[in-house]
Amino acid sequence: MNSAPESGPAVIAVRSEKFHRWRSRKDTLARRVIGLGGLVVIAAVLLILFYLLFVVAPLFLPASISQSSIGAKPEWADGSTIYLSLEEQQQVALRIDRNGSAEFFSLDGLGILETHVIPGDGSTLIMASSDQGNSGLIAVAFDSGKVNLLKHDYETDYSAGVELRTIIPSLNFPYGDAPHNLMPGGGIAGLALSDNEFELVLAAAGAGGRVRLEWSTKQENFLSGEITLDTTIKTLDTQFEITAITVSDDHRWLYLGDDQGRIHFLRTADMQQIQSVQVSDTAISSMSMLLGGISVLAGDAGGRITQLFPVRDEDNEYRLEAIRHFESGQAAINRIISEQRRKGFLAVDEKGKLAIYHSTAGTLVLEQQLDHGLPAALALAPRASGLLVINGDGGTDFMEIDNEHPEVSFSSLWQKVWYENYSQPEYVWQSSASNNTFEPKFSLAPLAFGTLKAALYAMLFALPLALAGAAFTAYFMSPGLRRMVKPTIEIMAALPTVILGFLAGLWFAPFLEENLAGVFALLLFMPVGLLVFAWFWTQAEWRIKDYMKEGWEPVLLIPVLVLFGWLSIELAGPLQNLLFDGDLRHWLSREAGISYDQRNAMVVGCAMGFAVIPTIFSIAEDAIYGVPKSLSNGSLALGATPWQTLVRVILPTASPGMFSAVMIGLGRAVGETMIVLMATGNTPIMDWNLFEGMRTLAANIAVEMPESALNSSHYRILFLAALVLFLFTFVVNTGAELIRQRLREKYSSL
Repeated sequence: MNSAPESGPAVIAVRSEKFHRWRSRKDTLARRVIGLGGLVVIAAVLLILFYLLFVVAPLFLPASISQSSIGAKPEWADGSTIYLSLEEQQQVALRIDRNGSAEFFSLDGLGILETHVIPGDGSTLIMASSDQGNSGLIAVAFDSGKVNLLKHDYETDYSAGVELRTIIPSLNFPYGDAPHNLMPGGGIAGLALSDNEFELVLAAAGAGGRVRLEWSTKQENFLSGEITLDTTIKTLDTQFEITAITVSDDHRWLYLGDDQGRIHFLRTADMQQIQSVQVSDTAISSMSMLLGGISVLAGDAGGRITQLFPVRDEDNEYRLEAIRHFESGQAAINRIISEQRRKGFLAVDEKGKLAIYHSTAGTLVLEQQLDHGLPAALALAPRASGLLVINGDGGTDFMEIDNEHPEVSFSSLWQKVWYENYSQPEYVWQSSASNNTFEPKFSLAPLAFGTLKAALYAMLFALPLALAGAAFTAYFMSPGLRRMVKPTIEIMAALPTVILGFLAGLWFAPFLEENLAGVFALLLFMPVGLLVFAWFWTQAEWRIKDYMKEGWEPVLLIPVLVLFGWLSIELAGPLQNLLFDGDLRHWLSREAGISYDQRNAMVVGCAMGFAVIPTIFSIAEDAIYGVPKSLSNGSLALGATPWQTLVRVILPTASPGMFSAVMIGLGRAVGETMIVLMATGNTPIMDWNLFEGMRTLAANIAVEMPESALNSSHYRILFLAALVLFLFTFVVNTGAELIRQRLREKYSSL
């Protein structure tokens, strides 16, 4: 018998010392480069975080005020000033005294620039009221009951250069210099003025509860441009003592405050009282209209300010509602001055305490005691960045106000707010409008809700397909078919999301609207059809089964899927006629009260789910495929079926990687921008309705950031939205990593 040849000794390759040193250097270099790359990534993330915090931080900085004396005029003492106004550049002011003199003076040294005499009947001026629309029109009342209208304007002269610009004031009488006999017999106790393009309204309250309103319609001569007034006088005698009066900017409503703490709501068209609202136990001491002329601010003798505005009730009738209260102190509110550019206002009480509020935020922004007590007169700059104060001794102070973002508070960002012209408190995002009187609505709640809604529907669509596909591909599919399927699905991740959004918005959304019943029929018929086909496949003795290799069965399902998809669309019409009166969308609206928008959450869920499926599939498939074959073979050897092995051995072992895939997919869905931007109506609503749209944080930033003013509240709130998105993904990813580590420890012994 031939013996096996003896093998020689094994030859062992010996590496040189130089080779080992070179390999050690390469390993060290690679380790340091990889570590440095990781540190750079961490530093970049932290830099993004710090930059977001840097931009957002000013939103929450407290307001401040600094006071300085700019001079004194003894002749301005003893309450001789009845009106004070400050122009926008804060260089020139207008002062009107009781003797009928209107003086423009410079804040630099209090030098008099111009002096005008207001025409009258020789009596003394007792009060003045400015137009609530900030047109520069002023009504001044004499103790005889007559009222004169004058208007102050300012022009800027740049002839000497931008740095040496000169403010040129002017005073004119746009409706003539003849006084209006508003309250015959005198005794004006309150005065209100409102002017717009078509109408002029003057209202006065007198002693004994008498109200007299002068409503003038403007007639403009198209040749000369001269304006004439067609005036109607309306009067009313009340049974209460009037302490304050004001009129809305649209001239529909008249508000009267009385000595019993009530606000009386009247219709100006017929001077009929609609309602009386008890807002205080003490007398109403001051009233003013908020910017826009919708809300009325009523200060009482107890130091509280109440905001009210008309709200439509169930019968579509207007009712005056007390919306919110602002507590100032124990002293009576002496005057309320509304800001000209924002929904903020300033109040001064009888003890000289100054307070600045913002109505939408519902907050006290700033509070300070004035050094000289109750001022004789004060004027707020148009931009609310400066306050001019004339004290009782004639001394004049100027106060610089740093109050950039008063509209931001926790309640205005995250809680329901009762906005003007709304019937109840709501979550609303509406950052801009076409006019200056608009009330910005910066609620982030509907944007955060829309982000979660879009991500939820996307994950509901993507997770079953991605995870089930990953499990089948990694465990059951033949290697040859897997080599084609896996790269194909991974290439899908390279599709630009703008293309997916384009297809979703312009093709899939109209298709879904026209074939809604067919899509739902597809969800019904497809699983049933696949189960029936699978049963026949296992029971029938078909020759094709002899040629079908194990793991290639999904190829047979392609024509089955196409067939049942076609049948679902074709049978949708008869099903709609049978069950839904011919139109599923109309039936949902009529019978179930479910509205339907063409670009809705279902469109977004499918499109965004299509975008995240490749990411989830690839990571989950790698995790399942990476489970050692020894585990599955051991399970099968012990008698377990392939499905039992998959469910009880393979999936638990791969669960850390699968969980990571789900979290990465969720992060992708939360941060997606272009798909939700193009496939939804971008309406910031809070509704789980599958057929309604939404607006997400990311899409809102993309839409509104280009149009926001640099460093404005709108600009910084958009950065706050980005910070919220950043923190949300950070918390989710951190939590996901912790859970993944726990899963790895739990199933590491398998």
